[in-house]
Amino acid sequence: QLQASGGGLVQAGGSLRLSCKKSGRTFNYNIIGWFRQAPGKTRAFVSAIAWNTGTGFYTGSVKGRFTISRNRANNTVYLQMNSLGPEDTAVYYCAASGNSLAYTYAHTYTDWGQGTQVTVSS
Repeated sequence: QLQASGGGLVQAGGSLRLSCKKSGRTFNYNIIGWFRQAPGKTRAFVSAIAWNTGTGFYTGSVKGRFTISRNRANNTVYLQMNSLGPEDTAVYYCAASGNSLAYTYAHTYTDWGQGTQVTVSS
């Protein structure tokens, strides 16, 4: 239902763009979010977008560096990540939710894509 891609290895200061293509029942969910999980840590909210309006939301540590967007034509959400640092190293997951008010909480998301690894070397 959600297909994430775009991870990889990049040097500090570099950029990556993650993609999350939605299909099937995820068409019914208005919020598409990105979470990340670093080794030994819990899954944490990164960013989300309201599909109908294109409004983006971000956690504080990525504001000004990451940009979320969506393409209606190909049903894909993008997360452009710039000025990456080692602290951004994690497995990144995209997920879909119908809850527009609690988009920072992982338990409100009902469909999850497979993770994509992002590794930033110092």
